[in-house]
Amino acid sequence: MRLSVILPIYNERENLKPLLEELASVLRAYPDSEVIAVDDGSTDGSSDALLELAQQFRFLRVIVLATNYGQTAAIAAGMDAATGDIVLPIDADMQNDPADIPWLLVKIEEGFDIVSGWRKNRQDAYLRSFLSRIANQLIRTASGQSIHDYGCTMKAYRRSVVANLGLYGDMHRFLAAYAAVNGARVTEIVVHHRPRTRGVSKYGFGRVWRVLLDIFLLTFFLRSFTRPMQFFGAIGLSSILLGIATIIGAIVIRLVGGPTLIETPLPVLSALFIIVGIQCVLMGVLAEMLMRTYFQSSNRKPYLLR
Repeated sequence: MRLSVILPIYNERENLKPLLEELASVLRAYPDSEVIAVDDGSTDGSSDALLELAQQFRFLRVIVLATNYGQTAAIAAGMDAATGDIVLPIDADMQNDPADIPWLLVKIEEGFDIVSGWRKNRQDAYLRSFLSRIANQLIRTASGQSIHDYGCTMKAYRRSVVANLGLYGDMHRFLAAYAAVNGARVTEIVVHHRPRTRGVSKYGFGRVWRVLLDIFLLTFFLRSFTRPMQFFGAIGLSSILLGIATIIGAIVIRLVGGPTLIETPLPVLSALFIIVGIQCVLMGVLAEMLMRTYFQSSNRKPYLLR
């Protein structure tokens, strides 16, 4: 198997040389492999350092993006340039251990399409680890997959499995779930997680809201992408039924001597539920038309062949 290791990099100049030295010792067992370093608009001189290191490490290929597009875009750029049968993203902050790469590849050789790293003993701050566990539990519930650590960048993918899955937004953390729903064989192994000793973490608590929104999108794309009417229709019909139940409740309350329909806000609430429900149903109709137009115009099929 030809291996392509992908390094998404943003302001990690101090970590580049020691990380590449560790990768060099691991990749001696895989002489036909490559490392694709993608500089995602760094401002600390990481791109200049990479170009110098490319003279020292023959396996290193360097891609410099025009500006900071985010980790998913950097990984996508690396995957687009990769020539290996296996693509393996790894964080450039040295918290992932390159020594775990052979163990990921062993699982690939056993017949799995994706092997996900599980940072079982994380070396991050307690609050960050706690929030990560909650997010992973929500993602497991939404995706129906049993992966423990979706946020771990260190994963091995068969390139043929993920070639047709586009990467947008922050989708890289959900790539294993998307692939599994499309029939990929996914497993995970425990990998080492080391404390950061150089540089500054790029993750803040602002990511919490982005992750919650991503989980909502994940639920839609995994379960209803080709059936949007069922998704929006279920919400719309539930809202309409709730509106009908609300007005019936207001009438019953009035019949037993309660306030009139003018004195209670229930009729207004009922009308709101019904209007929202009708809008959701109509949105489902529009989404259904867009989905069918998408498949027809792009000549894509709603299925994949193994």
